[in-house]
Formats: sequence, C-alpha cells, structure tokens
Amino acid sequence: MKYVIWLLRIIVGVLFIFSGLVKANDPLGLTYKMEEFFEVLHMTFMSSYAFAFSLIMIAFEILCGVAVLTGYAFRTFSFLLLLLNIFFTFLTGYALFAGTVKECGCFGACIKISNTATFNKDIALLLFSLVLFFYRRRVTPLFPKYIGTSIITLTIIFAFGIQWWSLEHLPFVDCLAYKAGNNLWQKMQIPPGSIPDKYESILIYEKNGEKKEFTMQNYPWQDTTWKFVDRKDKLVQKGNAEPDIRDFSLTDYSGGDHTQELLTAKGYEFFWFVKDPAKARMDNMDVLHALIKQAQQLGIPFYVVCSSNKDDADAFQKKWDLMNIDFLVLDGTVEKTAMRSNPGLMLLNDGTVVKKWSYRDYPKTISLNNNKLSYQ
Repeated sequence: MKYVIWLLRIIVGVLFIFSGLVKANDPLGLTYKMEEFFEVLHMTFMSSYAFAFSLIMIAFEILCGVAVLTGYAFRTFSFLLLLLNIFFTFLTGYALFAGTVKECGCFGACIKISNTATFNKDIALLLFSLVLFFYRRRVTPLFPKYIGTSIITLTIIFAFGIQWWSLEHLPFVDCLAYKAGNNLWQKMQIPPGSIPDKYESILIYEKNGEKKEFTMQNYPWQDTTWKFVDRKDKLVQKGNAEPDIRDFSLTDYSGGDHTQELLTAKGYEFFWFVKDPAKARMDNMDVLHALIKQAQQLGIPFYVVCSSNKDDADAFQKKWDLMNIDFLVLDGTVEKTAMRSNPGLMLLNDGTVVKKWSYRDYPKTISLNNNKLSYQ
C-alpha cells in the first residue's frame, strides 16, 4: 500500500502543480471562465469576486500539489484536496451534462480538452484523493517542519508572484488566436478542407391528435390522413467549419465597418486596445504619446480600439489628448480575448501580429529601415 500511496501522491501532486502553472500563465482567462460559470449557474452576484477567486484557486492548486508531494501537513491538505476535487468534479460535470459551457478551462487556453475527458479526469482524481484522505495517517513529511514550512512559504510567494507578473505584463505564452505570428484576417476565414455541420430536416405530422416526427425519406406523403404541422432542422453531425477568430469587427462610431480594410492593409499598423476606459491603467502615457508621435512621423497608422459608448470614448479622447487619433469600436468580449491587458498595444504588419505589449512595456523608440520596423 505504501507504493500505491506514493504513486497516487506523485500523480495528483504533479498534475495539480501543472494545472496551476498553466492557468497562472493567464489568470484573466480563468477569471472570464469563472464569470461564464457564474452566469450559467444564475449566480451573477458572484461575478465581482471572480478575479480574486481565480487568483486564490490557482495559487491553491500549486500549493496543494507541493504539499501532497512533500507530505507537509498532510492530514489538513488531504482534506482540502478532497474538497477541491469535489468542487472541480461538480463544475466539469455541470459543463458536460448541462451543455451550457463549451469548455471548462481546466488547463487554460493552452491545453484544450473536451468536457467529457475533463470530467473523466476529475472523477479519477476524486477517487485518488479519497484514497489519499483515507490513508492520510500513513503519510509522513519528507522534510523537517522548518524546511517544509519554508518550501510552502516560497510556493505561496511564487504562485502569486507569477500571476502578478502575467497580469502586469502579458501571459508568458500566448495560446490565443491573436498571438504573434498569426494573420488575423486569415484566422477569421473558415479553414480549407473543414467539414460543415450536417443537418437533417425533420417533418412533423399530426394524425388523430397525435404528433409524430418523420425524415424526408419516410414522411407519409401518400397518406392524406396525416396533416403537416411543422418542420425543423436537427443537427446530426457536428462539423469543424469554424474560424479560429469570430466576431472580430472593427467599426467607427457611425457604424462603418473597417475590419477587412484594416486587417488586409499593407504595412505596419498600431492598435491600442482600451476595453474599458474607466478601468484602464494609464501608466506610461508619456511613453505612449512619444510612440504615437514617432509612428505618425514614420507614416504608420495608429488606432485606438475601444469597447465603450461614444460619450465615454469622447471624454477619454479629450482627457488624454488623443484628438488626432482614430477611435474604433470592438465588442468587449472579443477585445478581452485579443488583448489580456487593459490597455494593451498590438503591432501588425500586413495583417499579421508582430508583437503585443501591456501598459507596462510600451516600446520607447521605433525606427523604420528598409521597410522593417525596429523597436526598443
């Protein structure tokens, strides 16, 4: 049994650390996923706590994984681990059987697995955690208490520190469709060779007060005692004819659509994403103003992409002396996917993302040599 317990500790501990680190790469991604869960569970009053809840849960995952591996305070952590797995199993079970959440986000945006696979994984982890909880008295710490406490303390600092870095800058690894190297216009098109959804027409007929469904192959076209009632389309095979980027539409405040014009334009373009002007971090605005001036001197277009109404955008434009900059409108949900920083800067070249910066890291100088842009 000793070897079984050790095997389960390694599996559970490593998996929890890995899961926490993947989500720590992009804490806002988990925040948005938690908000989605709260919405479908009709608990929107919890949405304001989604950010704090996500940070704590990510740190707790990493902490539990380290505690399980080191055996630190195992009686306490085995109980907490069991509670956490019960909670995860409930969420993934709801996502699977309710069908209202497309993906649970258990491994962030970088590793996507189906709701079925995620639920099965959580069932297995729940069983493992039950075994560890029942045999918790057999586990002894690997290190003396002061060393174990030091490891746990450093783990907590690391777990929150890595999330802070990601939030202040940008995710270490960008796994979304708007990452550097992707051509946004191409990502908005249906991939070649993809399979569309397959639907079947269902015909509803009524006879003697009883309604029955038929297909186009067996409907009672010769039997006049059946009366046609309705027709509906039923999905019989789910296809994969969906573009990686959907609903990315850049318009002006008059409703004019500039999406294709801007994303297929030749040369460099700067897009400054400001999802919510009221909550935007306006650090380093002196650097940004200097960058805008340099871009204009080099003939590089600079746009502000905003998700607020026109009055708020006008007030923001006037307050920060951006009167000579064109403002574009983008849906807020799409914007927080395109840029995990409010605000954040994106550089495109021929529609391809070259680089993204958070409000902490705007380039101070840019130069154009042989049609190639350099930045520092």
